[in-house]
Amino acid sequence: MPQQELLIKVAAALGTKGIPYMLTGSIASSLYGEPRLTHDIDVIVQVTAESAIKLAISFPKPRYYLDEAQSIVDMVREASMFNLIDTESGDEVDFWILTDSSFDRERFRRRVQVAVFGTSIWVPSPEDVILSKLSWSILAGGSEKQFRDALRVFEVQHAKLDLAYLEKWALHLGATDLWRRLLAEAS
Repeated sequence: MPQQELLIKVAAALGTKGIPYMLTGSIASSLYGEPRLTHDIDVIVQVTAESAIKLAISFPKPRYYLDEAQSIVDMVREASMFNLIDTESGDEVDFWILTDSSFDRERFRRRVQVAVFGTSIWVPSPEDVILSKLSWSILAGGSEKQFRDALRVFEVQHAKLDLAYLEKWALHLGATDLWRRLLAEAS
């Protein structure tokens, strides 16, 4: 199953189970900026342990590998993440649990639906993709790949962006230096 088919199946399962979600990571930045290959699908979910276990039923073995029920319960409780792997294709979905951080809550509140691969999928706003990528660049020790993703989204979406929002959250996330570098390189 190609990665896009797995994404469609995951979005449908989340919708059917009533689990609020948002696609994030490199696929989200590819939608707004420059497409690039990625090895996994990152999805933020607002989920309870019970609904996560119900989600697992949508992906039966042996075709899919999903962390065991108790592991999922523990990961939800810890606001961590759990994985789904398509054993035929090797494609992976990382389900990140929505945290209580102010940025995570704000970007989840601002998510929008877009048409992707013939289906409707929840994604972050372009501003929040940029901010996430800047933050991940810092967390990854200065990842140029994450910074370049943010820069490409900025370049493509510039005319539509809320620059005051970006400035405010870059400061809040400790990403002001990268934000200023992005602005300088985009000029």
